[in-house]
Amino acid sequence: MGENITHNKSEHRFEYVATEATAYIEYEMDGEVMDLTHTIVPKALEGRGLGGSLVKHALNYARENGFKIKPTCWFVDKFIKKFQDYQDMIQNT
Repeated sequence: MGENITHNKSEHRFEYVATEATAYIEYEMDGEVMDLTHTIVPKALEGRGLGGSLVKHALNYARENGFKIKPTCWFVDKFIKKFQDYQDMIQNT
């Protein structure tokens, strides 16, 4: 499903667009820190693992571009705690 996720730079989000709805993860940039603020998966798209796919896509993008992560979104925070591979990306405050 990750292959269907696109980066909508003008809206500052990664999106999965389906006929019935759009799931997305929003971010804000502060220098080299990507603040992942909201992960939205509409009811029509629940149960497909889209939330995790969106987070993974955003985290991989951040890693490829040398950005640190600020996991403001609770879902992103939970994902990073579960998948230790991304711990090194968290911005130290």
